[in-house]
Amino acid sequence: MIKIIKNAFSAIRRRGGKKNGYAVLELLFYIAFFAIFSIISIDSMIVMAKSFKETAILTEFAQSGAIMERMSRETRQAYGIDFTSTTSDLKLNTKDSSGVNKTIEFKFISPNIQLWDSGSNIGNLNPPNIVVTALSFTQITTGSGKAVKISLTIRSNRDSSNRLQDFNDTVVLRGSY
Repeated sequence: MIKIIKNAFSAIRRRGGKKNGYAVLELLFYIAFFAIFSIISIDSMIVMAKSFKETAILTEFAQSGAIMERMSRETRQAYGIDFTSTTSDLKLNTKDSSGVNKTIEFKFISPNIQLWDSGSNIGNLNPPNIVVTALSFTQITTGSGKAVKISLTIRSNRDSSNRLQDFNDTVVLRGSY
C-alpha cells in the first residue's frame, strides 16, 4: 500500500512538473503572438487614419472647385465688368431672371471669398476648412470681346504639410464673342 501511494505521488509530481513547464512556454508563445498581432493591428489602424485624413483633404480640394465654378458661371452670365482698384475683387454687371439690372461682387476678405448680390452679402463661397491664400482677377479686352482670367489658390486647415491647390480659368463674358 505504501508503495502504491509513493508511486501515485511520484506520478502526480512528474505530470505536474511537465504541465507547469509547458504552460510557461505556452504563455510566452501567446504573449509573443499577442504582441505581434497588436503591433500589426495598431499599425494598420494608423495607416487607415492617415489615409482617411488624406482622402478628406483631397475631397475638400475637389469640392473647392465649386468656388471657381460659381465665379466662372456668374462671370460668363455678366454683360459688363466694373473692376475695383484691387485685383482681388471683381464686380460684374448682370441681370436677374426677370431682366432687372443687378451687380454681383466677389470680394477677397482674407481668408474668405465673399459673394455680394446688389450690395447684400450672401456669404462665403469657401467651406470652413478651406483657406483662400490668393485670388486675382485680370481683365482681358480684345477688339471682339471681354474676358476675365481668374486665379485662385487655396489650402486646407487640416493639411499639416500646407499644400496649396491652384485653380485657373479664363471666362468670356456673354455677348462679347
